[in-house]
Amino acid sequence: MALKVLIVDDEALARSRMRTLLGECTEPRADVVGEASNAVQAMEQIQRMNCDLVMLDIHMPGVDGIALASTLRQMAAPPAIVFVTAHAEHAVHAFELEAIDYLTKPVRRERLQQALQKVVRLRSATEGAQEPGLPESLIIQERGRSERVALADVIYLKAELKYITVRTADKEHIFDGALSDLEQRYAHLFVRVHRNALVSRRAVRAVEKHNDPVEGEGWMVRLDGVDERLAVSRRQLAAVREALMS
Repeated sequence: MALKVLIVDDEALARSRMRTLLGECTEPRADVVGEASNAVQAMEQIQRMNCDLVMLDIHMPGVDGIALASTLRQMAAPPAIVFVTAHAEHAVHAFELEAIDYLTKPVRRERLQQALQKVVRLRSATEGAQEPGLPESLIIQERGRSERVALADVIYLKAELKYITVRTADKEHIFDGALSDLEQRYAHLFVRVHRNALVSRRAVRAVEKHNDPVEGEGWMVRLDGVDERLAVSRRQLAAVREALMS
């Protein structure tokens, strides 16, 4: 199955080049289902058609790509996002928005192919985990091998720039995906404690005040199965307390 791709860039030449590069990709294949020169056009097309991936420029007139990506994250089933820009300094912000990848112009075909493969791995891990008769799980691909990790064994999921750390009581795994996708799919199992972390609802043991000499007063969550504590944002404090009481 080919990925359905929407190209969003205010420069017609850049859109044309991306269309050509996508046409040269074979593993996986990519079908361009639309183009947009600004965020408004992009949203209209995304709402009208089904697309798997948005190749998104950052600097555009009006609403920029960062703001558009933030809006897309609110969708029930958002498309994957790969940023394509000439400005490498925005990489950290892009991954905070849980983009699958960040490509700098001029984009090489080999690098684009890698980004598409990341998108496919994420889809396979989340969709393939739900085979009938099996417990909910993630497919972890590391060092040339694939491993099924039951979500019942996961204590927390923490975004680390490009990847997600999947922590169980025994070890850490690296998962290539977006935290927001996992949150929407597995909200019954995990609660968000911070913009970069989800914790298992069953593992929440205590919520405590914490005084940091730099950050000042804050909150931390203690979890069964690990010694480390994770920061809790004030915005998520009520939800974490609710998970503790349930």
